[in-house]
Amino acid sequence: MDRMIATLFGIGWLKPAPGTWGSASAVLLGVLACVFLHPLLVPAGFLLATVLGFWAVPRVLAGSADKDPSWIVIDEAAGQWLAMSFTVVPLWRHGVSILDAWPGYVAPFLLFRLFDIWKPWLVGRADRRGDATGLMLDDLWAGLFAGIVSVILAGLYHGLLEPML
Repeated sequence: MDRMIATLFGIGWLKPAPGTWGSASAVLLGVLACVFLHPLLVPAGFLLATVLGFWAVPRVLAGSADKDPSWIVIDEAAGQWLAMSFTVVPLWRHGVSILDAWPGYVAPFLLFRLFDIWKPWLVGRADRRGDATGLMLDDLWAGLFAGIVSVILAGLYHGLLEPML
């Protein structure tokens, strides 16, 4: 069960770029949850993936020489859902469908991948820990930064650009 959680039920075995597959599948699941169930399942998914990741990842890595195998993608799901929460929750509060605000899931995806690959500041510091906690934390930091930048970009668009159009 630990490996199923860590690989996001096998998505981590997809090639190439398992991290991107993990992030993309999290976005797809998040959009489906928003459309067919309830938007608050995205932040709930973030919390669940975070708790399960912090539980499963150390167990999977125990005794392994590789402390950050690419097939572990529960961290990408947690970080991606955190990033999406920054746009999903305001859209829900304003009664706007995520499908009507498509940048609401595209921007967090692209920004999350950018921060996850670039690893600036706290993202890189967490990654350099070289342990299970760092494996989870770097994606949570990347998700937080992606969410914040998504909100800033939405504010710039709606506050400055949209009125001029």
